[in-house]
Parts: sequence; structure tokens; C-alpha cells
Amino acid sequence: MWTKFLDQFLAQFLRHGTLDVVLPDGQTRSYGDGSQPRMAVHLHDADLPRKLVLRPDLALGEAYMDGRLTVEGDDIATLLALLVTNRSAQPALWWRKPLDKAADWLRVLNQINPVGRSLRNVSHHYDLTPELYALFLDRDRQYSCAYFAQPDDTLEAAQAQKKALIAAKLCLEPGMRVLDIGCGWGGLALTLAREHQVKVLGITLSKEQLAIAQARARAEGLAKRVEFRLADYRTLQGQFDRIVSVGMFEHVGLPHYRTYFGQVRKLLTENGVALLHTIGNAGPPMATGAWIRKYIFPGGYIPSMSECLRAIEAEDLWTTDVEVWRLHYAETLSHWRERFEANIDKARALHDDRFCRMWRYYLAGSEMTFRHAKQCVFQFQLARRLDAVPLTRDYLMGAGRAPMPMRRGA
Repeated sequence: MWTKFLDQFLAQFLRHGTLDVVLPDGQTRSYGDGSQPRMAVHLHDADLPRKLVLRPDLALGEAYMDGRLTVEGDDIATLLALLVTNRSAQPALWWRKPLDKAADWLRVLNQINPVGRSLRNVSHHYDLTPELYALFLDRDRQYSCAYFAQPDDTLEAAQAQKKALIAAKLCLEPGMRVLDIGCGWGGLALTLAREHQVKVLGITLSKEQLAIAQARARAEGLAKRVEFRLADYRTLQGQFDRIVSVGMFEHVGLPHYRTYFGQVRKLLTENGVALLHTIGNAGPPMATGAWIRKYIFPGGYIPSMSECLRAIEAEDLWTTDVEVWRLHYAETLSHWRERFEANIDKARALHDDRFCRMWRYYLAGSEMTFRHAKQCVFQFQLARRLDAVPLTRDYLMGAGRAPMPMRRGA
């Protein structure tokens, strides 16, 4: 029965490209229009058709991790590109709509992140073996979208350009006090202190990140100008001339947006400026995928622009600039995925094969979502005063702004 439902599902779903499916009983069925790309998958679990019909996102990722679903040539990236492209090109199938609606109703509950839960969620992802991240990130350990001014930019160059553009939007002056919410391994905070002579407080909920960031500050002789602290943004006191947050807002949780922006306003000086850099959903609000919520980012959520702006407006902040980065994160993830694959033996030595398959699925799936769906990056420049930043964008010229003709590989 479930094989029949899966057959009907794939026949309706696959409109572009071709997918050959070898079922658990050995039968092969083809779906799509016969065009490229053509992919083949093998289902090795008799219960997998049922799981794929009921919870396709979760079931596909788990089956690939466990080896109960294998891909010809292990080319999971091309398979996910095929699936994401087809999903983005059509509305949800009628029988999936009640399930998707239920997930949407639950999306707020899944994002309730009090301080204790936030600590556990951050630890799940960011307190993994520190050596893992060194296998695929740039030398500065920037674990967020880079800015590619040219197609052939190296990852290191693109990440440096990202930091330069953020610094320009912050309108920094020597001696300013800067708060970095979600400072990661400290790269941005150290760069701002080193290149712009500001004082930075960086906060994180990851003990592993904190230890590395503090060691880097000492090694670079910047410990007097950069302080790193294990702290939740909700607990901070004092005021800062500038606030920056890169890649952290995705962990705040929709029920806490007003708290977040209210705290930003409270912590900013009267003439202060804040820069929020977050993954964004260019379409209407939608629930986080079950697989990535369970295995990669528990409590995580990608906001739509309307959800961000509604909370910003409610907390009486000026939105002085908004920029949408398209495809830059797809290119960043392509670099990460290439580096991870080049170091796969080292990754297996740190973790097991199942973990490596999970991480490969995460990197490939994320890239294809940015490349073929409505996922992007938002940068919001915020202030308490309407004249806190220049009235034209001329001051941003030269900060890695050359246009990039983005490639559209799989």
C-alpha cells in the first residue's frame, strides 16, 4: 500500500529532471520528464516508503544517514538540488497540506527558547569537537555567509569582505564600545578591535567557542580591548555605541523577537547603531524542516522579513538600511562542502561515518536551499535616531561592493 502511495507522490512531485527509484523489492520505477539531471536512489528498508510519504523531509535525511537509502555515486548534492528545485516549482500536494498546516501551527512552540534551553540548543551544535570546524571553515572561523565580490574570490577573501562591509555599516570610530551578540570563535570581534581600534564585548553560549575566542585574544595581544564572555543577551546591562550580531538571530526563536529587539534598543546609546545579519526566508513564514531541527539546529528558525520588521517596529527602532544577499550563502556552502569532502578522512577520525553522512547532507541540503529555494540573508541596520547614520549609502562604497555574476551550478 505504501509503495503505491509513494509512487503517486513521486509521480506528482517530479516534474523536472529524472529520478530512478529502486524499491526494497528490487523493482525500479522512473519519475520526471526524462531530462537531466538524472539521479538514481536505492531504498533498502521495506518500511521506508511509508516514512517517505508521511514525513519526507525527516525520513529522507535519516535514511541517508543510516545507509537505508543510497544515492548513485553518493552524489547527495545533485539529488537534493533535484528535489529542492521541484518542490520550489509547485504548490504543496493536496494530501500534504494538512500535515504542513499542523507543522506551521507548531512552529512557535518549537521555538520557545528560555535561557536554559538556549544553552542546550547551542551546545548541541557549537560544542562539537573544535577540530571539526577547522576542516571546512576559513582560517578566521567565520561560520556565516561570506560576501563574494567576484566569482573567483577565495573563501578567505569573501569572509574578509563580509567583515569589511559589516564594519562600514556600523560606522565605527576609534574608542567606541561594541557588543557582538553571538560572537562565535571571536573572528569578527578581533577584526573590529584590530582594524578599527574599538573595544568589543563578545558573548556566546558555547563553552568551546568561548575558550578558543579567549585564547585568540590573548595570542593576538588584544585581551585588553576584546572581552569574551559566556552570557545570554537577555542578561546584559550597560550601553554600547554599536551592536552587531551575525548568524545568531536564527537561534532566538519567534516568541522572543520583541525581547531581542527591545534589548538591542535598551543597550544602544542614543546615537547608537546596530547591524543584524541573519539567514532569512524571502517568502511567507514557514516551519523549520523536521530533519534540520532534530539533528543540526534544535530550536532554530529562519525568519521572514515581515516577522523581523514587525518586531523591530514594535520596539521603536529605526530601520535605517536593509540589504538582501542572494546566492552568497550558496557559494559559501559550496566552499565549505568542498573543503569538508577534501578532509572527510579526518572528519571520520573525529566522529563516525554516520556523523559524516549527516554533515554532508546538512551542507549539501543547505546549499541547495539557498541556490534553488527562497532562502537568503538579511542585513538590517538599526538605530534609535533617524539621523544616526549618513542619509545616503555613499559611505558604503568600496567595502567589497563590486557586483558578482553568481554561478548556478548544482
